[in-house]
Amino acid sequence: MSEAGSLFSWMAWTRPVAIFFVAIGAMLVVMTVWELRSPTAPRKGFLPLTTTRGDRLFISLLTSAYINLAWTGLTDLTQWGALAVSAVAMLVVMRWG
Repeated sequence: MSEAGSLFSWMAWTRPVAIFFVAIGAMLVVMTVWELRSPTAPRKGFLPLTTTRGDRLFISLLTSAYINLAWTGLTDLTQWGALAVSAVAMLVVMRWG
């Protein structure tokens, strides 16, 4: 086994997990470019604090992580469901948060 293979062999690299991490990386790149081209103004949504786009992204990523951890620990269902729930939660926080 190669060095890289043994380094990551303890991880459960399934397709949904890989998509999840690729999506996070893509969001960070897109949000960085968006912020550079159009700086955000703080606003108040349903979250109990004034947030910027970056704040809402961070809160959304934490929410997604907890959803995925809870899904994995509490159900035997496929991780695609957690991905769908996380995407909806992220859209809600980013739009109305």
